[in-house]
Amino acid sequence: MIKTSNPSRRTVLTTAIWGASAVASMPLSAFSQSQFPSKPITFVVPYPAGGANDMLGRLIGLKMSEVLGGTSVVENKPGAGALLGASAVARAAADGHTLLIGGLATHAASPHMLKADYDPLKDFESIGMIGSAPIIAITFNDSPFKTLKDVVDAARKDPKGVMYGTSGNGSPLHLAGELFISQNKIEMTHVPYKGGNAHIIDLIGGRVPVIFDTATNCVPLLKSGKVRALAVGATARLADFPNVPTFAEAGYPQFDFSAWYAVFAPAKTPKDIVAKLSGALSTALKTPDLIGKLNGVGVTASNGDASQLAKFLPGENERIGRLIKTANIKPD
Repeated sequence: MIKTSNPSRRTVLTTAIWGASAVASMPLSAFSQSQFPSKPITFVVPYPAGGANDMLGRLIGLKMSEVLGGTSVVENKPGAGALLGASAVARAAADGHTLLIGGLATHAASPHMLKADYDPLKDFESIGMIGSAPIIAITFNDSPFKTLKDVVDAARKDPKGVMYGTSGNGSPLHLAGELFISQNKIEMTHVPYKGGNAHIIDLIGGRVPVIFDTATNCVPLLKSGKVRALAVGATARLADFPNVPTFAEAGYPQFDFSAWYAVFAPAKTPKDIVAKLSGALSTALKTPDLIGKLNGVGVTASNGDASQLAKFLPGENERIGRLIKTANIKPD
């Protein structure tokens, strides 16, 4: 019979302490990825329910959670030009379980017009770009404007006599309109509305002749025949509207403006969790059904790469800030 010796209390205690010390000395990232996600991921949408941003948040949240093998919750936090929702995410625990569906407003426009309690370039980790939606110049069906040049000619003939409507001061629609005005050295009268669809209703009724709208807002209107497109701000014509020229084809190649949408996490989120989230977004954006749904509302899917979004942000923030300052755009 083989006799086994019982370890001494000191030996057992020493072994336990060594093991605990070894575990404690291991970096947090060694555990974070294997345990992530450990609860539902909350996708904060800084806009009311029912709009384009809300729809994107729900689509992306569902697909990313499927890839990660977890569940997701969408939380709408509208207010203060999208700053309210963005601030909530900037202050959230940096564990990857609270994400922001952000974009042009949260990271480029609103911080230049309103007092933001976060730094758009320092207080977030870039997860990846969802996609972009080009600006489409639209008019009402019986409008005398048949081309974009008609709009420019009318504005030159009667400075400030041509109105363009937007969903509010500093909105992507307003920024696009001011950029077009500046580039072509014309004057038009800005008619801001307090969000919602009031500007669209007045366009359809012919009370406002032109809107520089985002594709996410106006593609359904164009498909239903409620409005008419003059030009699309994309590098190529949209497949659903092959007869609508690009701004370049219409004679305005310098115009480059799109609404864009992206996913962000709080700053200091562990790098391995950021990589896992970015990978999930990239995988989701390759699925045919998601691509189809995004295209259906005028959004061209991106690749979800975190590093590309991080490189894009400083230049976009500076460009939009310069436009806001030059055009003297003030909040509502």
